[in-house]
Amino acid sequence: MNTPDRIETEIAVIGAGLMGSATAWELARRGHAVALIEAYDIGHRRGSSHGTSRIYRRAYADPEYVRLTGLAGERWRELENDTGTTLLRLTGGVDLGAGRDPEGIARLLAAAGVPHELLSPGAATERWPFMRFDRPILHHPEAGTADADATVAAAVGRAAELGAQVITGVRFTGAESLPDGRVRLRTDGPEVTAATVVIAAGAWLPELAGLLGVPVSLPPLRVTQQQVFHFRSRDPETRWPVFVHKDDTQIYGLPSGADGGPLPTVKVAQHDAGKPVTATTRDGVVDPASRAVVTAYVRRWLPGLDPAPVAEASCLYTITPDEDFILDRVGPFVIVSPCSGQGAKFAPLIGHMAADLALGHTEPHPRFALRRFA
Repeated sequence: MNTPDRIETEIAVIGAGLMGSATAWELARRGHAVALIEAYDIGHRRGSSHGTSRIYRRAYADPEYVRLTGLAGERWRELENDTGTTLLRLTGGVDLGAGRDPEGIARLLAAAGVPHELLSPGAATERWPFMRFDRPILHHPEAGTADADATVAAAVGRAAELGAQVITGVRFTGAESLPDGRVRLRTDGPEVTAATVVIAAGAWLPELAGLLGVPVSLPPLRVTQQQVFHFRSRDPETRWPVFVHKDDTQIYGLPSGADGGPLPTVKVAQHDAGKPVTATTRDGVVDPASRAVVTAYVRRWLPGLDPAPVAEASCLYTITPDEDFILDRVGPFVIVSPCSGQGAKFAPLIGHMAADLALGHTEPHPRFALRRFA
C-alpha cells in the first residue's frame, strides 16, 4: 500500500522498537489515532529491541523498581491477552555474588509480598547441579524471559489492526510548531502533522533531540555497544533459571530462545562492559576481550554449559547518568528512553506510562523526569 505524502494524526510515535511499539499499541487500544514511524523495518537488529530473549525479574535492590516490575508483569499479561501471543515465560531467577546482596534484596521482596527464598550454597547446588555456588543465593519464581522480537511484532500488528498507521523505512529529519499548537514532522517520506509526538528512538535519541524545534535539556547519555554469547546446554532437558551474578564484573544469563540456534542454549553476557559508540557509528563487531571474560565465567561457574559459544551478537545500551529511565514531556513532545540496559522488562508498562503522558493524563514519574538533571 502506498504511503500518502501528508499524514494528519492525533499522536505520532517515532521509533518502533519495544517502547515505541508498546506505546502505539496502548494508544490505539484506547481509541486514539496514531502514526508509528520507523526508520528501518519492523524488528530490525540495529538497536536494542531485537532478539528472542530478555530478562524479566522482580529482584531489584530498589523498592520502587520492585513495585514497577509487578506493574510491568500485569501489563505483559494484558499485551499477551490482547494479541493472543505468549511473550513472557517464567523460569525463576537466581541472584548471587559478593556484590549482589541477596539478603538485602530478599528484605525488599518480602516488604513487597514477592515470593522468594534464600538458599545456602549446598541447597542451591542440589537444585541447580549444572551451576556452581560459593555463597548464599536468592531465588524468586517471578522471573523469566520476554521475547523482544515477538513483542514488537505483536504490538505493532495489533496497533495496526486497531487503526494505527505504521510507516517504515522513513527517517525523521526535523520538526516545527504550527500556530494551532500542532507539530509538523519532516521526514524523508511523508510529512506528518500531529498534536503530540512521542520520541522513542532509543540510542538515536541524542542525535534526534536537536531536531525537535524546542529546547530539550537531555543529560549526557552514554551509548555503548554490548555483546552477548550463547552456550549450548550439555543436557537439553535442563531447565535454566535466569541469573544475575555480581562480583568483580556483573554477568547475567538466561535461556536463549531461538537466538542461540536449534538446540537449547543459554545467553550469557557482561552487563557492565561495552564500547562507547553512537547509534550510527556502531560497527557490530563483537569484542574479543568480552568473549574471553564470558567464556572464562562459563567454564568456572556453569558446568552445565559447553564453554565454547555457538552464537554471538551485539546490541546497544543507552545509559543515563543515574541509570534510571527518561520518561517526560516537553511541550508537545514525550521523551521515552527507558534503556540503561534494563528497560526491556518494563516495555508494556513504559508504553502505558508514555501514553498517559501523551494524553495529558498524568505528570511524569519523579524518578524519570528530566528536571532531576537540572
